[in-house]
Amino acid sequence: MTDPVIVSPTRSDTFGELPHTALARDAERTRLLFRGARVPALLMIFTGLGCVVLLWGVSPASQLFYWLLWIVVLAGLRLHQGRQIEQAPTGRQAAPYWRRHFMLNSIASALALAYACVWLVPPGGFFTQVMVYGLIGSVVLAASIAYAVSLPAFFSFAVPCLLPSGLLLIASDVPQLRGWGMLALIVLATLSLIAWQVNRLFGDGLEQRLQNAQLIDRLRQAGRDAEALNRELGREVEQRSRAEAELRQAYDGLEQRVAERTAELAQSEARLNLALEASDLGLWDWDLEKHEVHRSRLGMIFGFDHRDAASGLVRPEVHVDDLELVREALVAHLKGYTDIYVVQYRARGADGRWLWLEDRGQAIERGQDGRVRRMIGTRRDVTALRQQVEQQKLAATVFEAAGEGIVILDASYRVLAVNQACCTLSGYRREELLGRSVARLASSETSQRQYAAVREALESHDRWEGELIETRRNGEVYPQWVQLQVVRNEQGRVAHVVGFISDLSLRHKVEERLRYLTFYDDLTGLANRSLLKVRLQEACQRVRQNGRNLAVLYIDLDRFNLLNESLGHEIADELLVEVSRRLAHSLSEADTLARLSGDEFVVLLDTYASLSSLARLGSRLLSRIRKPITVGGHELVVSASIGVSLMPDNAREGSALLRQANMAVQHAKHLGGNTLQFFTERLRASSLESLQLENQLRKALDEGQLELFYQPRLCLANDRLEAAEALVRWRHPQQGLIGPAQFIPLAEATGLIIPLGEFVLRQACAQARRWQQQGLAELRISVNLSVKQLRQGNLVSLVRQVLEETGLPPGLLELELTESQMLDDIENAIDTCRLLRALGVSLAIDDFGTGYSSLSYLKRFPVDYVKIDKSFIAELEQSGEDAAIIRAIIAMAHNLELKVVAEGVETQGQMDFLKAHGCDEIQGYLLSPPVEPERFVEMLT
Repeated sequence: MTDPVIVSPTRSDTFGELPHTALARDAERTRLLFRGARVPALLMIFTGLGCVVLLWGVSPASQLFYWLLWIVVLAGLRLHQGRQIEQAPTGRQAAPYWRRHFMLNSIASALALAYACVWLVPPGGFFTQVMVYGLIGSVVLAASIAYAVSLPAFFSFAVPCLLPSGLLLIASDVPQLRGWGMLALIVLATLSLIAWQVNRLFGDGLEQRLQNAQLIDRLRQAGRDAEALNRELGREVEQRSRAEAELRQAYDGLEQRVAERTAELAQSEARLNLALEASDLGLWDWDLEKHEVHRSRLGMIFGFDHRDAASGLVRPEVHVDDLELVREALVAHLKGYTDIYVVQYRARGADGRWLWLEDRGQAIERGQDGRVRRMIGTRRDVTALRQQVEQQKLAATVFEAAGEGIVILDASYRVLAVNQACCTLSGYRREELLGRSVARLASSETSQRQYAAVREALESHDRWEGELIETRRNGEVYPQWVQLQVVRNEQGRVAHVVGFISDLSLRHKVEERLRYLTFYDDLTGLANRSLLKVRLQEACQRVRQNGRNLAVLYIDLDRFNLLNESLGHEIADELLVEVSRRLAHSLSEADTLARLSGDEFVVLLDTYASLSSLARLGSRLLSRIRKPITVGGHELVVSASIGVSLMPDNAREGSALLRQANMAVQHAKHLGGNTLQFFTERLRASSLESLQLENQLRKALDEGQLELFYQPRLCLANDRLEAAEALVRWRHPQQGLIGPAQFIPLAEATGLIIPLGEFVLRQACAQARRWQQQGLAELRISVNLSVKQLRQGNLVSLVRQVLEETGLPPGLLELELTESQMLDDIENAIDTCRLLRALGVSLAIDDFGTGYSSLSYLKRFPVDYVKIDKSFIAELEQSGEDAAIIRAIIAMAHNLELKVVAEGVETQGQMDFLKAHGCDEIQGYLLSPPVEPERFVEMLT
């Protein structure tokens, strides 16, 4: 048995099948059209009969009769054509006139149904309309699905049937008919979409099926060609075997003739010299009794000659390392231990070079005592042969020690030799590879498909190189780079094929790493600017095609450069990694999350429900980012600014969206950071608007447009309201009530926070004093301080002056400072807090847990209350981490003899948890939102 030979298809075979493929595709599509039209044709006949029954007595009988005749003739003609095309050969089935007949019949049938919808159905009688339109709709649905294999066939039926009838019905004066007309147009649009999808899927399936059939035909033809070649190869092997037998017989005869010729040369010196001249051998004849050696052609062939000596053969010119070898071989033959004297040794030539010589001789005459009397032999230069042997040894060593796999194949692509690297690479033992055909060793489907192309390239160009996917003996799939080189004999025929194989796994890993670095950020693992650009273009294309929406969120950390400069790049990198992790965790539904550079991130949301959902998402992101982060032994709290741009509301190009989102985030930073801003066309004029808002705020301070609202705080120990937080609101003449988030950042940026803070302090103390004088419960009033008030230097004197002017006891005033404000200038904050405590004023740390290193400085601040930031309370019931943090804050504060206030309590479950773990006070919407003083008094009473 011989291995099959795989022959790749010729170029003419490949191109010759293209017309046949197109013919088969057209014939199959036409055949499926007529075959699928059977059911709609029969259904149309039954529908016609049903409509006649329903409309009998309502519409003229003659019209019904001719219309039914029209329907039956068209359906019968369609069925008749279907039987004809089934009997026709493939070549005729692909003829264009079948499709023309089909579409003409479809148009006629569609017009018949449209005629019934418009002129046969009465304007009144809803039940009759439902039945008739339902029957006709079933025909339209069945025909549309059946004709979807060809879009021209589908539209030739659906458009004439539904479009004219729908338009005419819409133009009717009867509202009910107009509704049916609108329904017809909707059905037409829906069926067109379904037909397009079905046609696309059917086209792909038909193309794949025809390609598979074509491939099977090729494989069968290749198998037949391979069998023919194998039979021819078998005959060639038999012929070679017979030729080798004949050569062996000829060789035996030649050896016999050489032996006869040697005997003749011993008898005839003249004939011997003629024979020696035709060869590269030198002849020697040693007479041991006379101690004479007769030589022929030795000097001319080897460039030197021996002088007569007693030993005859062993001369000083022999290499000293070979003297013993020559002597032992000669003595062994003289004593009769060997039949032939054979020895190879080195001797110095006439030019001083060492030559390798081979002496072959035999004792031809012995005395009665058995001693040799005469020897005859030959001598030849085997230097080239020895060098060839050394080269072969060297090549074998290199072959076996090579780092890449090497395989040697014969002309039939059977393995003759492999080195150890090839065995290690494939996992097979050497004996499992030798003698096997590479066609059977090609384990993967990819390499098997490429095998024919590889053989064709080798036959045409004598070399091939490329990548193959192979499978090791243990089943592991790996890529390999293969280089094949053809070695031809003197007749130009292929003698061997040498292959060099190397493992590409490591190279692919390096390339994969390079590709990763091309599109992903090495620090955070997020998409980088390059991948963001690609994803943004794709998202914009989807929006333009599908009519969807796209939101671009530009996220920039606040004051990151200051943190980077103060704590170093390593801590800043760790912070960026943690922020990236939080963003990825919070934005699992995002299409893309990318890091542009430094502390800038971009989020692509392929779809969003509404602007309010985007706002809620931004708030959640800001809250997540502001949670404390511990890196490098530092507890850090960072905030971020977010800018949002929308497509198609703001722009239709990706670059414009990014620019607009960047403008929005810069505006957010201008407003103080830790906020989200949407891009608007007015954003370019935001400086003017900020100036106008600043002027209006100054006017509001002068004209008394600012009001204080109060939010109660509940003592959990006795369930009593013991404190209230004063919160400022702006009652704008045109815009109504404005929350502090819209004007406090502007006040901070413009310096108006100083008079605004003094106004809040005076109003809150005056209100608390009035409640005290009215006999209400003595409530502590809590007032928030700004960092600029703390830095101004006159805060203590201002508080003392306000208490004296209002008459409020210092113990009823509580001042709140945020953690980040206190840590901004620690020593000054500590000194100010001590002076305020000396006045008898209570102090509280607001938004506790959102700053860094807060625990290490907390013991140095003379405060009374710790207010847990509402970001921890919001997810208390869902996050075990937040619950653990709250328990730790409460325990730590109580150990420091501080009271704990929880902000943002909105559910009973949150309140129960805080009460169970010893929290002292709570405030939030569970109790009440901030309310006017009058509402607050009602709450107290």
